Amino acid sequence: MAVVHRTALQPTKLELLTSWLPSRPWYRGGAGAPELAKAGGFRLDDPDGEVGIEFLVVSDASGPHPTTYLVPLTYRGAPLDGAEHALVGTMEHGVLGRRWAYDGCHDPVAAAQLLALIEGRVQAQHQNVSDAPDPDVIASRTGGTALSADFTAADDEEGTELAMGQGTSLRLHRVLRPTPDGTPPTATGGIGQVTGPWQTPNGTRARGVFAVLRTGTQAWHPGLRP
Repeated sequence: MAVVHRTALQPTKLELLTSWLPSRPWYRGGAGAPELAKAGGFRLDDPDGEVGIEFLVVSDASGPHPTTYLVPLTYRGAPLDGAEHALVGTMEHGVLGRRWAYDGCHDPVAAAQLLALIEGRVQAQHQNVSDAPDPDVIASRTGGTALSADFTAADDEEGTELAMGQGTSLRLHRVLRPTPDGTPPTATGGIGQVTGPWQTPNGTRARGVFAVLRTGTQAWHPGLRP
């Protein structure tokens, strides 16, 4: 069970993301720096208790229209071998000391636990409270075939694709789109998904698809939308 510490971070998560987000192909902001605010998210537990896993939702007001992003982050006490390309930055934690923050889409621990969430083997945890499940984050799966957490990850203009072999892929929507009022979030053609809520810049509550699991015959392409 991950412990959420009440302590200072230097730099903060939003400060790290302000310099990192514009380098992503799915970033929609303007020419200036992002204007970020925390909008929601959830956590997953590392069964070994070594890696912090947070699915952070942030809103950005820098572009012509406010945009909401899903940013999975992992926090480690030492560098992750071979993951220099996925390093978001380092921070000083008031309790744990130096922490290396990675794009969680490229971290095998985060990928394995996200699959476990979709398969119903773990529960999403509250973003800000220790040992507290978050019932607002809903995962579903059809079919009972076990999945492998071995993957290759690639970013594009819409999000991040985790190719897991045997024709299976896990798609993370980096740019979040709320579903219409009263419409349950449902991904097109998926065999599994994760949905959750966030706060919009105007203070209302939105909900949409965070991640979609598909087979080879349902491979994602730019025309598909949640």
